[in-house]
Amino acid sequence: MRLSFVALMASTMLAGASVAAVPGSMFAPATTGGAPAVAGQPTYGSFGFDTAGMDKSVKPGDDFYSYASGTWQKTTEIPADRASYGMFHKLQDLSLERTRGILEDAEKQPDSKIGMFYASFMDEAAADAKGAAPIKPWLAEIKAAKTKAALAAEMAKLARAGVSTPFGTGVGQDDKHPDTYIAQFGQDGLGLPNRDYYLKPDAALAKARTAYVAYVTQMLTLAGEANAAARAQAIMTFETGIAKVQWAAEDTRDADKGYNKWARADFDAKAPGFPWAPYMAGLGYGTQKDFLVGQPSAFTGEAKLFAATPVAVLQDYMIIRTLDEYARYLSKDFIDTSFAFHGTALSGTPQNQPRWKRGVSLVSSDMGEAVGQVYVAKYFPPEAKAAADALVHNIIAAMGTRLKNLSWMDPATKQKALEKLAAFTPKIGYPDKWRDYSTLEIRQGDLVGNVARANAFEYQRGLNKLGQPIDRGEWGMTPMTINAYANPVMNEIVFPAAILQPPFFDPKADPAVNYGGIGVVIGHELSHHFDDQGRKYDSHGALTDWWTPQDVTRFTALTDQLVKQYDAYEPLPGQHVNGKLTLGENMADLAGLSLSHDAYELSLGGQPAPVIDGFSADQRFYLGYAQVWRTKYRDPILRQQLLTDPHSPGVQRTDEVRNKDLWYKAFDVKAGEKLYLPPAERVNVW
Repeated sequence: MRLSFVALMASTMLAGASVAAVPGSMFAPATTGGAPAVAGQPTYGSFGFDTAGMDKSVKPGDDFYSYASGTWQKTTEIPADRASYGMFHKLQDLSLERTRGILEDAEKQPDSKIGMFYASFMDEAAADAKGAAPIKPWLAEIKAAKTKAALAAEMAKLARAGVSTPFGTGVGQDDKHPDTYIAQFGQDGLGLPNRDYYLKPDAALAKARTAYVAYVTQMLTLAGEANAAARAQAIMTFETGIAKVQWAAEDTRDADKGYNKWARADFDAKAPGFPWAPYMAGLGYGTQKDFLVGQPSAFTGEAKLFAATPVAVLQDYMIIRTLDEYARYLSKDFIDTSFAFHGTALSGTPQNQPRWKRGVSLVSSDMGEAVGQVYVAKYFPPEAKAAADALVHNIIAAMGTRLKNLSWMDPATKQKALEKLAAFTPKIGYPDKWRDYSTLEIRQGDLVGNVARANAFEYQRGLNKLGQPIDRGEWGMTPMTINAYANPVMNEIVFPAAILQPPFFDPKADPAVNYGGIGVVIGHELSHHFDDQGRKYDSHGALTDWWTPQDVTRFTALTDQLVKQYDAYEPLPGQHVNGKLTLGENMADLAGLSLSHDAYELSLGGQPAPVIDGFSADQRFYLGYAQVWRTKYRDPILRQQLLTDPHSPGVQRTDEVRNKDLWYKAFDVKAGEKLYLPPAERVNVW
């Protein structure tokens, strides 16, 4: 289980920690009482916040998002190649531009793998000339698999190339034995975003289902398959059967429910009907004795469905899964068909991204650390890493103080929580050791082959971990990624270089804004290790019960309040935020606000914070937080986020401030205003 700060859009330390701010940081006390420690004009506004984007006609207590960002919301247009747009996307565009330059330079070097990979994608004429030819052999092999055992073996082969099947797999740490790698399985294999898209009686989702059948029909037709419409409907019926047995999104994030160790024989006994032997052998698991299965009842149901489905339908299902995955790398007719469904029908995006953006994203994903090594050298100076590291330690210190002062946690549990904090590992910017791609073969002019080999390389990299010591230096995001994450089995928080930029972090901005931005991000990721799921992992990263029953009862009473609060939000007519699904992220925002403000006050070293442009330090802190969440959505992508994503939309994440007493004081929010909560209803966990 890895918890990120924001949805990934195409699409996170010491017992007895000192309460002193880390010295030598650009966040440390300045002679001006907390004013910017680095001279120069910040990227946004006069102190790091874009005041021109505010709507001061709105009362902060009625709609804080609009007060902080209303003019930005009214005047900002979502680009035609985006389903949503905000500050994350703006930084993502910068990262894409920078990476484009790196890859275009690499193209000029004859021995550069990243340059050859990018060039193979950018050769649009070659892709158009080849049409479906690059994957025709794969489709022929699927058709040649006349038995279910043969088809299971073919499914395993395709899985290594990145094609999804109902039984997704990979290698990761054993949650209860985090010093051991283990092969893991989880439900997968749907063409629509999740089970709700197949099962909910909602008009918008019914429209998506119709669009999906039309898309499958068109894809089969483009691939030269006859009787495409009837075969598409059979595929839809099969996938609907998969959806019926899969777990709901909120259940899949439960660490206890998701930990199920099966021996090899358990697959045959508990999920009969699927040819596990050829599938396991094809995946490279022939000698493995133990596995983790995330959703056991789904596997039982999916195997039963597989047994009851004709081979021809299963073949067509794998044909469409292959086409769906690789259409992006074929000729324009396949690309346009794929985008019309995934981009427009599901996400509401009118226009596909320019080819260069798609190429940059591909190489950044498949050879991310080879690109990242160059990116860091060009765009992430050591002083930025040092400053971010200092801020992280200030917030860790603040968490230590908060844990010590908790009124609802028993002393014994509190001590173990402090031990967990003491064992913490923050990772800033980039890995200490870069990934070795020397065995990955990249060929000029072979785009589909390059993608398949890159997928197979990554799959084999996972297999190679089995039986080996845990690589505690490994990163799950590239340095160019605008995100951050918490990994409970590693007991770590990770912040890629690219997020350490304005509006999250600007060395020329007022520290209060930086603490409201990147400071809350850091506090958010840190707190994930103590949220409703992260709290289940101990100081070593093991999934174990280390809280007393009384702690759990008191903690759950608080989190139930937050679930209820978010369940009431209705971003789209009839479509509410799912409080249970988003609980961990909402809790993390709540904690991040507390921890970062504590750290900001510590950084002042007892000196009073100045008023800047009429805004107090506390006002600037909360405005800095609100600025991060400026986001506009097209309705289809917002609906998709509400149904599938553990992160709440930007407006609701901004509204988290209504739980903070300090926010009420900073903006003079009074009873009767729309966001006002009586003190007893304000949720304060940490």
